[in-house]
Amino acid sequence: MFKTSNGEEIFVIDGHIAMWDGSPENQLNRHGEEFISCFYDYHKNLSPKEYLWDYEKFRKYTPEDLVKDVIVDGYVDMAIFQPVFLTEFYKKPFGDIEVNAQLVKKHPERFISNGSFDPRDGERGLVYLEYLKETHNIQGIKLYTADWRGASKGYKLTDDWSQRYLEKCLELGIKNIHVHKGPTITPLNRDAFDVADIDQAASLNPDLNFIVEHCGLPRLEDFCWIATQEKNVYAGLSVVMPFIHSRPRYFAEIMSELLYWLDEDRIIFGSDYGIWEPKWLIEKFMAFEFPDDIKQETGTDLTLSIKKKILGENIARLYGIDIEKQKSLLWNNKKASIKV
Repeated sequence: MFKTSNGEEIFVIDGHIAMWDGSPENQLNRHGEEFISCFYDYHKNLSPKEYLWDYEKFRKYTPEDLVKDVIVDGYVDMAIFQPVFLTEFYKKPFGDIEVNAQLVKKHPERFISNGSFDPRDGERGLVYLEYLKETHNIQGIKLYTADWRGASKGYKLTDDWSQRYLEKCLELGIKNIHVHKGPTITPLNRDAFDVADIDQAASLNPDLNFIVEHCGLPRLEDFCWIATQEKNVYAGLSVVMPFIHSRPRYFAEIMSELLYWLDEDRIIFGSDYGIWEPKWLIEKFMAFEFPDDIKQETGTDLTLSIKKKILGENIARLYGIDIEKQKSLLWNNKKASIKV
């Protein structure tokens, strides 16, 4: 919970966190090191110096680190795991759903564990999707369209098998589809993260919500033109958020474009932990104001009401979270308090 200077309490849901293992012991080949090293470059270049981690911790942090950084110190009331497999680079999944599930089991009132699928797995992947729903009751899916699989260097949501998986999600009641679209990571293919295939997938599946993580950056204009037409497309702010520190005007330009083209109800906060800690992101976000010339050009503003929607209310609606009920559970119930 974040409390403003005048005492107003704001419920925070972090829509994009990860528990990963990029350690040398888990790396399958040189690409494992390339991938985590690229992540670390994002961390080094966009974080305040007081929040920089050493490389050893960055490659593999502990569940206790995550709980402390996100929940205890980070103002976050609830957080959602977004797993990534990368089985061509790592021995065990880089972001392991089963590991995430252990933290959810320990703190069910705090964490939600999403699943993932790869349409190139065909029929056996559909069976795995049923397992994830039955075993972990997943409510959302994280997709990584640039993930390698043998000779394949990615897939598109417009592929026939992708559509079959999306229909299976709807059948199972999994309605929130988080898709990494935008920034590439070494050695993955930039074009396999292109946001263009969101358009058809959203049109064909109006009862699913497509949360485009990273807003398609650097293809923000493409994303905005798609999202303004497809009302089931949402902007996930992971990777966007840290520019509030290193490039505040660029951050203001991105946010004003999102508010101009979409609306204040379709923008969702995500820290992208463990690349960045939510504490400093949320503090800077709550203190941030648009420059006057940007306000005048786009006719948008980042008011307290809009900030509250972005930090929690919007994604609560997608995941069926009753914020008032959760406030009562987490803020007033000592049994739900969390310690490291």
